[in-house]
Amino acid sequence: MSKVKAYGAQASDANLEALDIERRDITANDVKIEITYCGVCHSDIHQVRNDWKNSNYPVVPGHEIIGKVTEVGENVKNFKQGDLVGVGCMVDSCQECDSCKDDLEQFCEKGATLTYNSKDKHLGGHTFGGYSEQVIVDKDFVLKVPENIDARGAAPLLCAGITTWSPLRHWNVKKGDKVGVIGLGGLGHMGVKFAHALGAHVVMITTSPSKADDAKELGADEVLVSKDEDAMKKQAGTFDFLLNTVPVGHDVNPYVALLKRDATMVLVGAIEPLDPVHGGGLIGGRKSIAGSVIGGIKETQEMLDFCGEHNIVSDIEMIDMQNINEAFERVVKSDVKYRFVIDMKSLKN
Repeated sequence: MSKVKAYGAQASDANLEALDIERRDITANDVKIEITYCGVCHSDIHQVRNDWKNSNYPVVPGHEIIGKVTEVGENVKNFKQGDLVGVGCMVDSCQECDSCKDDLEQFCEKGATLTYNSKDKHLGGHTFGGYSEQVIVDKDFVLKVPENIDARGAAPLLCAGITTWSPLRHWNVKKGDKVGVIGLGGLGHMGVKFAHALGAHVVMITTSPSKADDAKELGADEVLVSKDEDAMKKQAGTFDFLLNTVPVGHDVNPYVALLKRDATMVLVGAIEPLDPVHGGGLIGGRKSIAGSVIGGIKETQEMLDFCGEHNIVSDIEMIDMQNINEAFERVVKSDVKYRFVIDMKSLKN
């Protein structure tokens, strides 16, 4: 084992602060990574503050990790020292259940090992994330990052990116489809970029008319203000697919009305109770509401390769590790375009 510098919280009401954590020695199947950048996800805040009532302390967050390989185990053939790699929301799974065999490790029937706050089968205790100098990960959960894209902007692809890419691919969004992206934040801005790159006609659906210019710069063809009842009525029944990134419970019925017959709205943000859904809105057009969470390792690699081909990264604001508590407050206030990324060199200061 070795001690490494990290930032974490000791309690739900505590700020993140510098601390030391232990990392295991590498095994034959492991990749050791020096972390260069780590994205800040709203999930990090939820976990630190125990919003989901399952946090283990100290919490060291971070599951949007970019780094360089510094050492590999003897069974590792696909990675070598110096490779640019990424680690997302998972660092292990049973790799035996039907979901894992189908490359859907995020739905592991025994529970995937999350990058932080999961049971650590190697050291005991729980896993620590990317707000740290280094991480050691099973080779099957390490991703190759295209060298031609900005490594800083690539960090949020490991969560925000795959969270929006996976449903677009699963529901076969294609050239010419009319796709609505609901909510323009960390997830929504990636949804717009991906849908545009896939050739869809992209409509940014927002409560804020002020976001129209930003949405079009990201690739939206038009903007629909959801508070404008006349505009919503004009577009009723015209969407092939809706990607709903709203992160809190809300009324989904107005959005269901936008769907064509047999079309689907997928929720990727609101992991909490929703306002009552009117069954008639679904039955009347054989419409569907579905959910999606991140993606498997194979699909995440496909997403990264697509980003390399189309030069897609997240829009980010860089911060030093020492500014993380301020960044958390700004994320809660939606005061960032569109993701914070930590320069991990600052951790050495």
